Amino acid sequence: MDQIQQDTQALRNKKNELINRFADKSYWKATSQTLTTLLPVIALTYAGMQALSVSYLLTASIVVLLMLFLLRAFVMLHDCGHNCLYPSARANSIVGFIFGVVCGVPQYVWSRHHDYHHSTNGDWEKYRGPLTVLSTDEYAQLNDKQKRRYASQRKLYMGPLAGFLYFVFNPRFTWLKGTVGLIAHVLKGQKPSTYITRYWATRKEFWHMTGNNLALALIWTVVAATFGVVEFAVVFVVALSLAGASGIILFTVQHNFENSYASPTEGWNYFTAALAGTSYLKLPRILHWFTADIGYHHIHHLSARIPNYNLRACHEAYRDLFENVTRLTLKDIPHSMRYIIWDEENATLMTPEQFQARQAEQPVATAQAA
Repeated sequence: MDQIQQDTQALRNKKNELINRFADKSYWKATSQTLTTLLPVIALTYAGMQALSVSYLLTASIVVLLMLFLLRAFVMLHDCGHNCLYPSARANSIVGFIFGVVCGVPQYVWSRHHDYHHSTNGDWEKYRGPLTVLSTDEYAQLNDKQKRRYASQRKLYMGPLAGFLYFVFNPRFTWLKGTVGLIAHVLKGQKPSTYITRYWATRKEFWHMTGNNLALALIWTVVAATFGVVEFAVVFVVALSLAGASGIILFTVQHNFENSYASPTEGWNYFTAALAGTSYLKLPRILHWFTADIGYHHIHHLSARIPNYNLRACHEAYRDLFENVTRLTLKDIPHSMRYIIWDEENATLMTPEQFQARQAEQPVATAQAA
């Protein structure tokens, strides 16, 4: 039995014990985290817009700090979706909706999609990550220009644009487009229940999207009218886009890295995926706070029932189970972001350079065999 199989079996044997020890939730800790995230977002947004008349450098500093608190708000949204922040489902739903308005993302809808990621983590035949990774066969079908475009769209410098689309533009556009389609459907004399769209799967998803967008539109309009559209955009929209970029990068490198487990559906193992398909992102302590310890991602994927405020303690208590989990630091992120091709044959990820090297070796191997 190789090491990964041994680790998988050990984790399987300890899972229930581990969850029983660390899945307890606390209203006090959850409320404290909520207030220490939301109140600074409000204060920094106001301070940033006021600072524009004082100093652009001061404004930029505030925007960076606001970006970090918005990133923390997004992780709080994520935890509410797993019902692992507060002890009650209702509290998670209410607070999750609030965080969704802050981040511009309908929490309920986002969380349903995110649940699919958890149920298929490591099964790259079903889920290709936030960057929509191509398989080697799919990548091979691209021409040189398409390959360069594919790689450039997944570079770190594209993060702010991706963050803007993910947090600011797409949630508004998809809701508007779907709603216009629904209205047209009803005007044709059709029942709303017969309307089908790819933008929401259930009536509940539609109402959560509607609530999120209407609440957000009201708040954004009032703030922009009070302080100025440009001021609001320069401070909050920029900070939200940067937070979105950070979130996308954060979630990507926790699954895209050298030697990551990337199995097809056949032979896929949930426990192996938690150990070998998920990284432990070791950050400076202050960044662990701003990211609500989501860097302990291997534990989160073992059980999403464990609240963020117990992840570190769980890792420390069962350190022996996670010795072989891939550890990444900030300096490893650029390298990990290069793993954007799914190597089906070897059940892992590869870089475009590795793909090219393999392609170059194939004619040589064929010639030698002949």
